[in-house]
Amino acid sequence: MAEKNESFKIKLGLFVVGGMLLFIAAIIIIGKQKNLFDPVFYISAKFSSVSGLQVGNNVRLAGINVGTIDKITIINDSTVQVDMLVKQNVKRFIKTDAEVSIGSEGIIGDKLLVISQGSSGAKEVKAGQELAASEPVEMDAIIESLQVTAVNAELISRDLASIVGNINSGKGTLGRLIQDTIIADNLSQTMENLESSSKGLDQNMDAAKESILFRGYFKRQAKKEAKRKQEAEKNQK
Repeated sequence: MAEKNESFKIKLGLFVVGGMLLFIAAIIIIGKQKNLFDPVFYISAKFSSVSGLQVGNNVRLAGINVGTIDKITIINDSTVQVDMLVKQNVKRFIKTDAEVSIGSEGIIGDKLLVISQGSSGAKEVKAGQELAASEPVEMDAIIESLQVTAVNAELISRDLASIVGNINSGKGTLGRLIQDTIIADNLSQTMENLESSSKGLDQNMDAAKESILFRGYFKRQAKKEAKRKQEAEKNQK
């Protein structure tokens, strides 16, 4: 009986010690998440929508977790205020013109706040100061825009398919030009006639130059052209 009591006491003691260790570990983990063991200061930002942001989510600066979200308060129907607890040792890196935006841990990860560093010439942020917020783009709006684009692309594809089908079947002016061999032959013959006419015009011009009636005219034109070239050469010199 005494051995059973002793064994029970040992088990009870191990259970109590284990529970205390788990309690201490939980306090340490929660304390780190809430920055209870580091000097912190408050800053805030106001958004029209926080896109699923929650209390306890991380606050990042230059890709490093520097704080947590302490409180989310609905101010009115179009404004939500987010209060942040940020480590005191990064305060000097946050400027008054810094902006706060909503990001995420990954494609489907938890939401978080991202603080930009601001310009180097700006003053250091003060405790309790409100920073400018950069509004997030809602995923629903992106999906809706993609759906509209997809519908437009489908309509354009249908129109192109209809146009190509009409051309292949010989419908419309372009389709008749491509598919109708008679029209193609007529165009070819027209081009040949134009070429022949051009050659005939050149021959007529040559004949006119040799004609007694026009010979003087062409000579005068040639002299004028030669004189013009001479004057141009003098001006260049």
